[in-house]
Amino acid sequence: MGMQLLYRLAADLTVVCHMGYALFILLGQVAILVGAWRGWGWVRGRRFRLIHLAAILIVVAESPLGIVCPLTTLEKWLRTQAGQATYQGDFLARWVHDLLFVEASSTVLAGCYVAFGLCVALTLWFVPPNRRPHRTEVTI
Repeated sequence: MGMQLLYRLAADLTVVCHMGYALFILLGQVAILVGAWRGWGWVRGRRFRLIHLAAILIVVAESPLGIVCPLTTLEKWLRTQAGQATYQGDFLARWVHDLLFVEASSTVLAGCYVAFGLCVALTLWFVPPNRRPHRTEVTI
């Protein structure tokens, strides 16, 4: 396998990971809301909730600070190393990329990120995580 192919595959994998990150934020919030309604205890897990909150806070902080997402920067660099134009790739990577990067102004996107971050923060109030970590007893 040539180096260009390895760079292309790494770029495609980066896009898929980027989409996974975004889906964790979005579907994590959906799971918290549905789980609160359905009585799913795991959605109140402190570790899950803190990781979820940190994930959206990173996204919210990037826009006003003028930080380009590190995953976007990595993908573009890998595509350049592969000799590809940025945002070009195989079917899956292109599909994931098109879903992830919508055409909108940076102001609109920043507003959406902040609004979603506020939704996550409000959920912490209305569906609070457990105060103590849940410990499972193991008996032998």
